Amino acid sequence: QVQLVESGGGLVQPGGSLRLSCAASGFTFSSYAMTWYRQAPGKERELVASITSTGRSTNYADSVKGRFTISRDNAKNTVYLQMNSLKPEDTAVYYCNAVRWSANYWGQGTQVTVSS
Repeated sequence: QVQLVESGGGLVQPGGSLRLSCAASGFTFSSYAMTWYRQAPGKERELVASITSTGRSTNYADSVKGRFTISRDNAKNTVYLQMNSLKPEDTAVYYCNAVRWSANYWGQGTQVTVSS
C-alpha cells in the first residue's frame, strides 16, 4: 500500500523556521521525483519545490527561493523541506507528491501557520 506521510507542520512566528518531512512507503522511493506543494485557503494548490529521484537537481517557486531547501534521503525513503525566514504568506497546507511516469501519489498534508 502506497503511503506518503507528512509531518513537521505547526504554528511559527514570522521569521521562524520549520522542517517538514514526508515518509514514503509502498513504492520504490528512489525512482520517483518528489515535490512539495502548498494550498492556502481560497487559493489553488501551487508548486513549492521539487527534487529529482537522485537528488542532483532541484527547483523552487520564486516566492521561496533562498528561504526553502528541499532534500531527500533515499536510504530513509524520506523527503524534507527546510523552511527558513517564514512569512505569513507561507501559511498553507503543505503536501508531498511522488511522480514517475503515470504514477502520481499524494500525502494527506500538514498545516503550516505563520503568525505572531
